[in-house]
Amino acid sequence: MSVRFESIPQRRAIVDRRGLSDALAELLPGSGDTTALRQAAVALLKNALDIGRVEIARRLTEHPSRGSEAASAQAFLVDQLLRLTYDFTTKRLYPNSNPTAAERIALLAVGGYGRGEMAPFSDVDIGFLTPWKQTSWTEQVIESMLYTLWDLGLKVGQSSRSLDEMVRMAKSDITIRTGLLEARYVWGDQALYDEASIRFANEVMAGTGRAFIAEKLAERDIRHKRMGDSRYVVEPNVKEGKGGLRDLHALFWIGKYIYRVPTVAELVDKGLLTRNELRQFQKAENFLWAVRCHLHSIAGRAEERLTFDFQPEIARRMRYADRPGKSAVERFMQHYFLIAKQVGDLTGVFLAHLDESHAARGRRFGLPMIRRSPRKLNGFVLERGRLALPADDFFAKDPVRLIEMFALADKHGLEIHPLAIRAAARDAKLIDARVRNDPRANALFLDVLTSSRDPETVLRWMNEATVFGRFVPDFGRVVAQMQFDMYHHYTVDEHSIRAIGLLSQIENGTLHDEHPLSTVIANQLVSRRVLYVAVLLHDIAKGRGGDHSVLGAEVAKKLCPRFGLTPAETETVAWLVRWHLLMSATAFKRDLADFKTILDFVEMVQSLERLRLLLILTVVDIRAVGPGVWNGWKRQLLTDLFESAEEMLRLGHKQKGRAERIAAKQAALQEVLGWDDAEMAKLKKTLTDAYWIAEPSDVLERNARMIAAAADSPLSIEAQVYPTRGATLVTVYASDHPGLFYRVAGAIHLAGGSIIDARIHTTRDGMALDNFLVQDPLGRPLDEPQRLKRLESAIEDALANRHKLADRLAQKPLVRTRAEAFEIEPAVLIDNKASNRYTVIEVNARDRPALLNALAYALFQSKVTIHSAHIATYGERAVDTFYITDLIGDKIEGTSRLKALERRMLEAAGGEQADRKAA
Repeated sequence: MSVRFESIPQRRAIVDRRGLSDALAELLPGSGDTTALRQAAVALLKNALDIGRVEIARRLTEHPSRGSEAASAQAFLVDQLLRLTYDFTTKRLYPNSNPTAAERIALLAVGGYGRGEMAPFSDVDIGFLTPWKQTSWTEQVIESMLYTLWDLGLKVGQSSRSLDEMVRMAKSDITIRTGLLEARYVWGDQALYDEASIRFANEVMAGTGRAFIAEKLAERDIRHKRMGDSRYVVEPNVKEGKGGLRDLHALFWIGKYIYRVPTVAELVDKGLLTRNELRQFQKAENFLWAVRCHLHSIAGRAEERLTFDFQPEIARRMRYADRPGKSAVERFMQHYFLIAKQVGDLTGVFLAHLDESHAARGRRFGLPMIRRSPRKLNGFVLERGRLALPADDFFAKDPVRLIEMFALADKHGLEIHPLAIRAAARDAKLIDARVRNDPRANALFLDVLTSSRDPETVLRWMNEATVFGRFVPDFGRVVAQMQFDMYHHYTVDEHSIRAIGLLSQIENGTLHDEHPLSTVIANQLVSRRVLYVAVLLHDIAKGRGGDHSVLGAEVAKKLCPRFGLTPAETETVAWLVRWHLLMSATAFKRDLADFKTILDFVEMVQSLERLRLLLILTVVDIRAVGPGVWNGWKRQLLTDLFESAEEMLRLGHKQKGRAERIAAKQAALQEVLGWDDAEMAKLKKTLTDAYWIAEPSDVLERNARMIAAAADSPLSIEAQVYPTRGATLVTVYASDHPGLFYRVAGAIHLAGGSIIDARIHTTRDGMALDNFLVQDPLGRPLDEPQRLKRLESAIEDALANRHKLADRLAQKPLVRTRAEAFEIEPAVLIDNKASNRYTVIEVNARDRPALLNALAYALFQSKVTIHSAHIATYGERAVDTFYITDLIGDKIEGTSRLKALERRMLEAAGGEQADRKAA
């Protein structure tokens, strides 16, 4: 029996092999009908499998953190059923009283099952081994066994090979070799298995250790890239992701291959792990197996991705509880990421040992040889090109060296030896108040943070070694902290470090094409270190149960003087942290063509230096959220806000320059169009000042050509790709009438589009000129000619009322969105101070198909006029803002009317079927 199985308590309660064997022997006595016998055996074994699974699930419910025990129990259960199946097949179905030397079979467990570990719905990977080419008897036995296992509902991965085939294929295929590395005898001919083990060791493994390590590490790197290349993605893959089970398996595979050890514990004797690291390995393995087993159990299938749908239920099962400022699911996921980090630490130390003993002379696994030999290392030494310690007590003699090591690595472009990282992690507890307040330590830390080289990498090393969190305890509080939402892709610490990396790239000019404005102004800043510290601290107070911007500003006031910043710099950092969401909220949720929007924003910002700092902080904050969050439209909105605010700050707080800007836009448009003064005068007379301010030059040109082509037509619709915004521009030029907006919104939804912004204009001659930015559900432009034509036709049909819109929307199936995993209480905010001309309504709700249509219909029912709509989504949360007036162009006044409007909007925001009622 496997060593792993000996630790399983009360094994017979899971499956009683002896009792089942007796029951199988008594089936249909004297019958030679193999089909009937096999069916009867399947019924008996299936019942035993179900009972065993229920018992294992019950134990996991009672002891939800015993992951390794649950995984071993699953493998033990399958082992017993395989043995019974083998015995029944060879004794009752195809008995062979006098087998020849060729009629021998060894049944092997391979892969994860070979290790004696299985999740509830893991594949059963087995190998049938024969001495030579298969005989008719061995073929019958193998085929019958497979049919039995399939009938039991098991997902079987199987191979049937002779000894020679096994050796040949293991030599040529790394995946097969890895599976056989963990092969374990289950049943059948023991001598045949022993012979296979000897041949595998002598003919496959011998002399190939270095090549095996290199291949497994390359395979690991490819897997990490496929899974997001970070152990801090908020929906991690428990099995394949960085810091997951497969990384632990890879360590064991390499250790087993090199040192021929059967268990992880024996790697301690070989010096690859310390006793403490072995405990960390086993703790991480146990936790990850618990998560994986719960995940399979809840999903009812082999699910490896820990998505938002499953996280709350697993947190509940594993008995995490809410704490002030942090929900149970966030506490569970923080534990998960700390374990993933621990797996990463073990990997680094493990590979360091391999480097010393098995890498080629002068080289290291997966890393180029470093030829630089800097002289001034202040007592640190170089070991095979990496920064290392001269003695084990080097940090204890001067704990400031814990910071200095990372500063030297950054200064000289060196990697740090994993054993030095391990020593730093061990000695990080030496960082106390004295070290934190040491001016030299703080100066070194600030050098790393504001480095012009690669601060992101060095800060990540510092974080991995736990030195970062010890030196800046406020940062330590957000290490591995996730936010339970669909918007943030990374933990708070990873997000902050990535943002610093992006800031460095912008400053160095490597992101000029994506961020031309930020790149230019990054070199105009008075104090660049203010910006780096603000980026580090902008989310430092998340998870404390209050407004993290307000609380973070207080943290900044405490930390900045310690870092060595001046009082003026400290004040600026605190302001940036307090208002780091101001620019994005203004750009994405407010009408930038409304003068009051810019005025209110400028009154908060007050200086050009703050404006520049805030823009770059906003850009890196959004970019660091995750892939796909940043797009051309957001860049344009932030640029528009920056330029408008910059102009106002330069000219003063009076509405100067507006007439000049309009005149300049009109003159530039006339030049592009090549129109004469009469044609241009007609267009100017038709369109309001607000239109000229609101639309960028390229949209002005498209609209002008469309108006000219439409002549006296009552309706013109145009859909065209708008690549600079990463969207499709849909323009509707039609006779203005109530309900036009909600009909267009419904039609766009029916055509498979999602509106991300809407600018609604009424011309002086009673026409509506509406510009919509539309994307598909994956955030891409609709660019196929057929889809564009379908979009135009859908809008035309809706406005002509050819089909009842409500019926069409009702027939469109509601897609179950991932947002349904989150509870979001809808909220409606009505603001009569945000604009001089309009009432501003902001609606927060869970995002869902046709939400905008439902909200627009509610406004139509409320008899108001929509002047602009601004649609922002933050993962599962939608924030839709409308600038409205009553039907005669005044703000909405009166308490009862505002209350009625709020109630109607709340119903539309919260009701899943609200969007079905639009007429």
